[in-house]
Amino acid sequence: MNAVSPEKPMPFPSVSAPRPSVAVWPWPIGLGLLTTFGLLSALLGQHGVWLALSWAALSIPLIVTVVCLIRAWRRPSSKGGLS
Repeated sequence: MNAVSPEKPMPFPSVSAPRPSVAVWPWPIGLGLLTTFGLLSALLGQHGVWLALSWAALSIPLIVTVVCLIRAWRRPSSKGGLS
């Protein structure tokens, strides 16, 4: 029951079910491993292929972060207005 209409019960707001941890963690773990590989390859290999691998491995997490931030800023907030 509610104050506006005493004969009708008030419906609960729809809440999305929490995602299992298996669905949440693969991207952060992958980006963390890629960053670790990039840092180690930059530290241990100073020339040639290692230099290119370190640049690529450290650039990919940065690009993914920028893309996700741009998408989040363009999407309206669930609280109304832009986030």
